[in-house]
Amino acid sequence: MIDVLVGGVALEPRVRAAAERAASWLERRDPRAARVRAKVLRAFLDEGIAESDLAGTTGYGYDDTARARYESLLARLFGAERVLARLSIVSGTHAIVAGLDALVPSGELLLAANGAPYDTLRHAIATAPYALTARGVRYAEVDRTADGETDMAALGEVVRAERPAVVFVQRSRGYASRKSLTIDAIARIVEVVRAAHPRSLVFVDNCYGELVEEREPLEVGADVVAGSLIKNLGGGLAPAGGYLAGRADALERIAARIYAPGLGAGLGPTLGFGRAMVQGLFYAPLVVAETLRGLDFAAALFAELGFAVDPLPGEARTDIVQAIRLGSPERLIAFARGLQRAMPINAKFAPEPGPVPGYVDPVIMSSGSFISGATIELSCDAPLRPPYEVYLQGGLAAEHTALGAILAAQAVIG
Repeated sequence: MIDVLVGGVALEPRVRAAAERAASWLERRDPRAARVRAKVLRAFLDEGIAESDLAGTTGYGYDDTARARYESLLARLFGAERVLARLSIVSGTHAIVAGLDALVPSGELLLAANGAPYDTLRHAIATAPYALTARGVRYAEVDRTADGETDMAALGEVVRAERPAVVFVQRSRGYASRKSLTIDAIARIVEVVRAAHPRSLVFVDNCYGELVEEREPLEVGADVVAGSLIKNLGGGLAPAGGYLAGRADALERIAARIYAPGLGAGLGPTLGFGRAMVQGLFYAPLVVAETLRGLDFAAALFAELGFAVDPLPGEARTDIVQAIRLGSPERLIAFARGLQRAMPINAKFAPEPGPVPGYVDPVIMSSGSFISGATIELSCDAPLRPPYEVYLQGGLAAEHTALGAILAAQAVIG
């Protein structure tokens, strides 16, 4: 692969150095990946899906076997009592806000455990018209430590004193200079919350983290997880959707919020997409492993060029996001435009910064995905604000991510 990457590239010495630095990831897969694939395969074998299960329904979606099988598969993977995975949940943010709205009564506290959540979610919780706080939900955040870690001592004190209805945990870095959480770190948060107030629900934003590690947050004691079906779990095939998983009583409350009290989760058609969703889940471990390999090369390349990167090349990853600190708005724009040249769709477009609902600052994005907004496919996002970091995401094939990183580097260096 190294010879393919450096052939005819203007940055050849740096690219070769980066490829050699990342060789342990480029030439082999993350050793965790085989165990994740085995876990997914075991879920399929235990579920025993038949081809006739995949037909799906239209209309109300009563007795949709594709939906039932898909949700059962996810329950096995996550260690969940119950799962809602629906095309009608249009994004991770939609899933999270619906879940929080169902689980935090008016007058009760929603506590963010590891700093402010990503911009659009915080806006939906606290500052947007009809935000959760507008109906009486109280909201507070526990600031992270100076090095970006969760402040466990402060978290325990706040939970003990305030007894929140829900403690919210963001697994991924989002679009901020913060540490993504390992499953072990989430386990420690759960332990702190349980010791301080056992009745507080621990709700984890699982976006970008699914199938990266061998365990998922529910397996270390979280009560509810939520995310998007067009990120990791979609495998590049799921056409839309979001999910929530966890305790049966919590999911019953959430289903009543998403649909209607009394209807629960008994409806929701798959519209003929059940096969793509199930097949995408089967491919998802392979796709996630490819993503991690490509991002490791990108980290190595920009580290060779003198930019700060997080995670570092060769470091164990906890999500499918690579932060690269470029230091100026001009470099952010150049990076996005260079990456756009590698896209299979809309490669001739030139991204421009612009307003995005929920963000105070203009945001520049690069994407050319087959599924609109599917960040398991190669993309990047960057709010134009200090320290001017770009967040490189996804990549269905490691070689595509690596080539995209090379084109982005050429545009940044000039």
